[in-house]
Amino acid sequence: MAITSKNEHIKSNKNLSIQISLNGLSFCILNTESHTVVFLKEITSEKRETPYKILDLLIDAFETEKALQVPFNDIQVIHENELATLVPDILFQEDNLADYLKFNSKILRSDFISFDRIDINKSVNVYVPYVNINNYIYEQFGSFSYKHFSTILIQSILELEQNETDTKMYVHVQKTHFEIVVVKNGELLLYNSFEYATKEDFIYYVLFTAEQLQLNPDTLILSFLGTVANNDALHTIAYKYIRHIRFAQRYDGYKYLEKPKSNHAFFTLIHSL
Repeated sequence: MAITSKNEHIKSNKNLSIQISLNGLSFCILNTESHTVVFLKEITSEKRETPYKILDLLIDAFETEKALQVPFNDIQVIHENELATLVPDILFQEDNLADYLKFNSKILRSDFISFDRIDINKSVNVYVPYVNINNYIYEQFGSFSYKHFSTILIQSILELEQNETDTKMYVHVQKTHFEIVVVKNGELLLYNSFEYATKEDFIYYVLFTAEQLQLNPDTLILSFLGTVANNDALHTIAYKYIRHIRFAQRYDGYKYLEKPKSNHAFFTLIHSL
């Protein structure tokens, strides 16, 4: 989704991508001439915050980070929350946005609802963006685009898998929640988001998903993304129950002033560029 105004951005060779969740923010700046990621930063909170507190963190970042105090040619905001659902394109009607969401998510009558089209999957992602964040970005910069986190995650994974025949479970790990994307023969079987507090919570949802889809843990390929590392608690417990564990790769092709800690971190943020 794009929001436009009469105030165009000053001509610049930098694109900015911002990922917003209630656990913090992530920023990425791409120099489009040198094809180089020149700024990559994550700001995390110890607990799940309100959208108002997250806006305060965003304002503070723009006021204190010099890298964010320059003109940008293009700005993309990524909204990360559980308030999203996929609808087959053939069944989608824009007048029914609230109806699609209300059965899977707790929404308020006053919530603004948006949607992204995922052409590779012939589906529409219906979701609730953080309106206060959108309003602030519009007031400060004018035109910008925004998408839901899961739109980029699903689109990017399906592009990676379009010529593959294996059944794979991608697990994108965040601090308090994780997403599961299951693909088979390059097609989406399942997308869902789960909250967790312990490694036991985590593996329960992973194995429950595999059981519901009748996937054999001895043959299933599980590919990790996000904030998970080799031999950490989540990786270790997953390997205890699932034989084939991998770390997915971004394959983004960018140069970096400072490389991320791993090639499976900042997956959606960098793929949004």
